Amino acid sequence: MQEVQKALSKFGRHVVKEARTSLTKNKKNASKVLYNSIRYELDVYKNSFSLAFYMEDYATFVDKGVSGTKRKYNTPYSYKTKMPPSSVFEKWIKQKGIKGRDKKGRFITHKSLSFLIARSIFNKGIKPSLFFTKPFESAFKNLPDDLVQKFGLDVEELLDHTLKKL
Repeated sequence: MQEVQKALSKFGRHVVKEARTSLTKNKKNASKVLYNSIRYELDVYKNSFSLAFYMEDYATFVDKGVSGTKRKYNTPYSYKTKMPPSSVFEKWIKQKGIKGRDKKGRFITHKSLSFLIARSIFNKGIKPSLFFTKPFESAFKNLPDDLVQKFGLDVEELLDHTLKKL
């Protein structure tokens, strides 16, 4: 099982690394909260194993996207009647250093700007980034052959070890 553990561990590290890279390249990494939350856990037992990926709850919406009321994406999520809370955008606005202006060129408050952003997202939605889906699927395509090969090595080692004891 040691070779299987190595292969699955390599798979987990690769998916986490590529997902983080994708977040950064797609400029979805303002606060680094989502970036830092991406991790995997591998548990290996005598006859089985468990591999799980963890990240912030909202990661699903960033990855799969959300359809707005006026623009639709191929996603299971959509805004229907409730806008996203505007308060969540205030911190993001400050981190990005964004200053909003009205039609006359005067600065508007962060609260007003966050409401405008929330309304825009409600109407236009969130475009799918697939920051996790693409790296996972890509690595998974390479996993089965590698895993079978590694598992085969473990069976041979186990048989050799067992036969030596007899």
